[in-house]
Order: sequence, then C-alpha cells, then structure tokens
Amino acid sequence: MDKVTLTIDNIKVEVPKDYTILEAAKLAGIDIPTLCFLKGINEVGACRVCLVEIEGARTLQASCVHPVSEGMVVKTNSKKVRDARKSNVELILSNHNRECLICDRNKNCELQSLSEELGIREIPFEGIKTEAIIDDQSFSIVRDQSKCILCGRCVNVCRNIQKIGILDFVNRGFDTQVAPAFGKSMADVPCIYCGQCIVACPVGALKEKDDIEKVWDAIENPDVHVVVQTAPAVRAGLGECFELPIGTRVTGKMVAALKRMGFDRVYDTNFAADLTIMEEGHELIDRVQNGGKLPMITSCSPGWIRYCEFNYPDFLENLSTCKSPHQMMGAIIKSYYAQKKGIDPKNIFVVSIMPCTSKKTECQRPEMNSTGYRDVDAVLTTRELGKMIKQARIKFLELEDEQFDQDLLGEYTGAGVIFGATGGVMEAALRTVAEVLEGKVFEEVEYTAIRGVEDIKEATLTLGGMEVKIAVAHGTANAGKLLEMVKLGEKQYHFIEIMGCSGGCVTGGGQPHVSAKTLMNVDVRAERAKALYEEDRILPIRKSHENLQIKKLYEDFLEKPNSHKAHELLHTHYKAREKFPTTEACCQEEAATTKDCMFE
Repeated sequence: MDKVTLTIDNIKVEVPKDYTILEAAKLAGIDIPTLCFLKGINEVGACRVCLVEIEGARTLQASCVHPVSEGMVVKTNSKKVRDARKSNVELILSNHNRECLICDRNKNCELQSLSEELGIREIPFEGIKTEAIIDDQSFSIVRDQSKCILCGRCVNVCRNIQKIGILDFVNRGFDTQVAPAFGKSMADVPCIYCGQCIVACPVGALKEKDDIEKVWDAIENPDVHVVVQTAPAVRAGLGECFELPIGTRVTGKMVAALKRMGFDRVYDTNFAADLTIMEEGHELIDRVQNGGKLPMITSCSPGWIRYCEFNYPDFLENLSTCKSPHQMMGAIIKSYYAQKKGIDPKNIFVVSIMPCTSKKTECQRPEMNSTGYRDVDAVLTTRELGKMIKQARIKFLELEDEQFDQDLLGEYTGAGVIFGATGGVMEAALRTVAEVLEGKVFEEVEYTAIRGVEDIKEATLTLGGMEVKIAVAHGTANAGKLLEMVKLGEKQYHFIEIMGCSGGCVTGGGQPHVSAKTLMNVDVRAERAKALYEEDRILPIRKSHENLQIKKLYEDFLEKPNSHKAHELLHTHYKAREKFPTTEACCQEEAATTKDCMFE
C-alpha cells in the first residue's frame, strides 16, 4: 500500500495515503476530540470539534474527513485550535437541554465529557432554544428533541447500516431537527425498534422506554410472584455498567445481584434457548423431510421479524413459527411452572432482562399471550438492569458469584449461551439437528465456519445423507442483501439465521453505551461474543437435546417437540405490516396489546 509521511505536533508519522488526519493522529498516539464522528458510520465533519491547523491552509480543517498528503504539517493543540473547538462546543450547548443531573446519559455522555475536557464553565451564546418535543409513543424508544445535537449519527446508522431510514434531517436552519418524516411518531413509521440509533447517539436524545419503576412495583407487591430471566448476551455486557472491560463475563455476579434485588426466582433464558432449538430444530427437520417451505429462517430476533413483516412479507411463510426464547420462557412459566408451583398465573409477573429494545415491543404483540395472560410482563435492557443494581446500592464488583435457581427451569447448555452471538442460533441448532438426522453422537460440536462478524456467512454440510446449505446474516442491511439473492434465485439454502443487529444480540440496542473513541480501537461485537463462547466451552453439556430438564418438560407436559401442546404455547404467527398504517389501525393494535397488563 502506498504511504505518505506527515508531521503531527512535531511527530513524524508514516501512514497509508488514504488515511484521514484523525486516523494518522491516532496511529501517532495523538488524541483529537470528536463528537459527530462514528467510525464506519458517520464521517461527515459536521460538529467541527475535531478541527486542526494545517500549515499553509487558510482555515482550520475537520480532521475526521481531511485526507493526509505527503509533507503535510499539522498542529492539533495550538491556541487557535483550542479556542475554535471550545467555541463550537459552546455553540452546541447554547441550544441544548443542559439538565444533566436528570438526564439518562449523565456521566456517560460524550458531549458532557467533551465539555469537561475543554474546560467549559459558562455558555456565552444564550438565546432561543429548540422546542422540547418528546416522542414516547412506542413501547421501545423515546426521542427527546431538546437534547439532539444534529450530529447525524442516528440518521446514518439507520439509513446506511440497517438500511431502514426512518430518521432524517427535516426543516432548515435553526428549525432543523432529526425526526421521522411528516412529523410522525416513531410508533407510526416502519421502525423495527432495534435501538441502534440509541447506541449511536452520543447524548440523551434517544433512549429506551423506561420500565424500571414498573418492575420495582411488582417486586414490592406481596401478592405477586416475580420471576426474572436473563438473556445470554446480558452477561457479556452488564459488567461495562460497572467499568469492567468490554466483554467481561459476569454471570455469577449478575445472578447474585438479581437475588438481592428481591426477585422470587432467577432463571436464565438459556433454558428457553435450548427449548427453542428443540422446537425449531425439529421444525426444520420436518420441513426438509416433508416438503415444507424452505429456506426456513430463524425467528428469535424481533427487530428482524418486524423488518420482514414490513419489507419482505413474501418471506413470512419461511419464518420459523417458534416464538423467541424469552417469550417461550414466559409461556412455560405461566403454564408448566405455575402448575408445578401451585401458583395462579394471574399472580405471576415475568421480567425479561434483554440486550434488545425491540423485545419491549415484542412482548406487547397481541399474540404473545398463549396462556390467556401476557407471556412476558416487562422487558428491561441491560442498561436498565445496571441502573436498578445501582439504585439498590448493591456493590456489584464485590459480590460473590451465585448460581441461577436450579428448580424446573434452571438447567441450560452451551448451545443456549451462544444464542447471543451472530451465528449462535444456527450453530446451536446444528448441534441437535446433526445428531437427530445422523442418529449418532458427535464429539465435535463447534461449527466455526459460521462464527465471526463477516456480513454474510455460508456453509454446506452433509447431514443424514443429504447436503444442507445454510447462511447467516446479521444487521438488517445484510438481511436485505441475502433475501434479495434468494428472491432472485441466485442462492438456495435450507436454513438461514438472521439477527436484526450487527454482531447479533451482543450489540443489541439495550447494551451499555460505548464511546466513539473506544469504537475506533475495539470491535465490541467480537469482544462480547468471546465471553459467550468462553461460557459455552466450560459448561458440561453443550447440546440442547441433552438438557435433562428440557427432557423432563416434554415428558411431563409438552409430550414431544412440535406437539399440539407445544404449538399452542411456544409457536406464533406473523403478519404483513403497512409501512404507514392509519391512525385507527394503530390505536386498535395498541388497545389489544395493553388490555391485560397488570401495571398499566
């Protein structure tokens, strides 16, 4: 690769000629502040915080977009640069809701941190502020216009990474806003609620719908039996809420904290992930052997499901009819568990701790009430759990590791754990499907060809004497690419896994925030996935069909995978959705979802 040599703050550095000044400075160990910049997503030079002085240039230049050149001499810390950066941030703050103490991002805000670093103590540019418009009509995401800094990070992650594009700049001049078109709420546009806009936002303009008090109320109610379940990806992210390194596995401490918070039972959604594999794996076998609709596509990701319903309704018959694992768990808790424990299901409150904001909307779907009660009553994100632990004054880092409750629904396998990483559902399914079709036990259980963060992964396996073609995609932009190839007949598969977020659940919209500066150095997807594969390797059982409590569940209650009873409780259906439905239709669906909620 051709390289150039330039001087940054009196340090000579040789870099590839296609580098920006920001990248070159990073290579030289020089820190240039940024705000709108988000590697690979938003590189537009809009905020002017990364300004640098270039010898011979008439004006200061945005280092995040300015290319390097041979012999260039750059200053990143001159008085001219410092004053300009400070003035630009003061201008941003002049039209910003600065109630930092009550902001969701207090002490975890990139604008707040930058203001402190630049030594800003007063705002000399006071004037009219943007109207405070709060859109909280969806079950998943809240948008606060008074905190938006117009950086464009949410716009570009939605448009270019997810290929959905429900957010954009509207109006002009001082009236410019980031919002859905035509003044619509995020509840009234084809948003999939993946929450990647929340993850991209550097401030508190976007956040998840807060259900913390709803859960505390349930815990405090002596007449309510509160059961909590945690998704596999939560253990790989929660530690970051307590300043542990990215990807630190905190399973035992998480369980200990939940027990101290007062939940009546603490279970792992991995049990239901194993259950999902039993149902989904046998559904695949049935489709392959009996001429069912192929390719079969996984249905664990509610963001992906909404994307399919809005954009590819012709593929709805290809979707597995299985509910996602946490919804299966809720249905089992309010049926099998309720019977075994002698508890009226109307007095059971199920809480799901998820890495995903779309799960909040999923649990409110009208069909997610197969027992006559809502399968899951509340969904909290990983971030919300971190807040609750702090509210309870629990010293998380000092906790001794504890185990999930072991009765009835407490056992899980390594196959369940890896659900949180892209390719994990596929790999878990293959561990079971391979042994069922081949009629023998395989010692090697790792399918490394479908691991990693490549956009689309493919493999061909020989199972039961036939070639089985599989594919894995993560992020809805990649899902669209894959489905278009299938639609055009360019690719043929038997089984496809799709996750709504890049990297899978480990980087879901409800996971802890990671600064743009950190993202320049770390692939969060890979680091968090390592924690899941680590737990998979140390577990004594790594195949879902070997889970003894799953076997007991079928013997005592469900009979067999895909039985009539299993279909009643664990399976669901999907529907094509209009991208811009009428207000009346929206109201009817919302009414259907809230009629039996205990605390609404």
